[in-house]
Amino acid sequence: MRLAAVTFSEQGLKVCRQIQQGLPDLKIYLHEAVVAEGVTHFARVLELTPQLFPHFDGLIYVAPCGVVVRSLAGCPSSKYKDPAVVVADVGGRHVVSLLSGHEGGANDLAVQVANLIDGEPVISTTTEAVKDLIVGVGCRRGKGTEEIVAAIRQVLDDHLLALDQVRYIASAGIKADEVGLIEAAKQLDIPLRIIADESIRNCPNAFETSEFVSARVALPAVAEPAALLAGRRTSLIVRKQALDGITVAVAKENCSSLA
Repeated sequence: MRLAAVTFSEQGLKVCRQIQQGLPDLKIYLHEAVVAEGVTHFARVLELTPQLFPHFDGLIYVAPCGVVVRSLAGCPSSKYKDPAVVVADVGGRHVVSLLSGHEGGANDLAVQVANLIDGEPVISTTTEAVKDLIVGVGCRRGKGTEEIVAAIRQVLDDHLLALDQVRYIASAGIKADEVGLIEAAKQLDIPLRIIADESIRNCPNAFETSEFVSARVALPAVAEPAALLAGRRTSLIVRKQALDGITVAVAKENCSSLA
C-alpha cells in the first residue's frame, strides 16, 4: 500500500516515526511550524488532504478527529475507491478507522497501526462491532499455518463457539514476526492483534502463568493475557488449551454491561 502519515506536532511526529519503523515506506507530512528532517512540510491541512487523497491507498493522521473530518470535506466519493483513512491521537492510545473501513481497508490498517504503537483500534463497522470473541494464541517458534488454524478451530468447536464471532486473534509482541501465526490469521480472515510484551507483564487480569513460557520468552504467559488485553471488559471463557506446542484461549467482551 502507498501510505502517508500527517501530523502537526513533535509528539505526533514521534508517533509517526514509531509507525514508520514497521511501515518503512510510509511518507510523513509535518506542519511547517515544526522543524524536522526526513519529512515533507505543509502549511494547511485543508489544502494538503485533497492533494494526497487520490494518490495514496491509506492516510494515517496523528491529529484530532475534528480537524481530519473537516480536511476530508469534498474528498470521499465511493467506499470502493476512496483510500483508507485512520486517525490516531498524539498519545498513541487509540487508532480510529474513519473512512473506507471494510472495503477500503481502514479497519485492517487501524489494527496494523495499533499493533505498531501499542494502541487500541477503534472500529465501528456494524459487522465487526458485534463480534465479541477474542482468541489468544501462543506457539512454539516455527509452528505451521495449518497447525495453528486447526488448533483454533478445534478449541472453538470443542466449546461450541462460532468462528464468525471472533473479532481478533491475539498474541504477544514476541510473536509479531511468527509467520505461521500471521498466515493463520490471514487464512481465517481475522485481524491479528499484537499486544506489547510489557503490557502482558503488567496485565491486571487474573490468568494462569507458565514457568515454561517465562523461561523461554520472559513472559508470564501468552494466550490468556493476550486474549484479555485485546478487547474491552473482557473475561476468559476458555482457559488456555495446549495442543502440541500451540496454546489457545478465548476471551469474551462483555458489551452487555453497557445496558
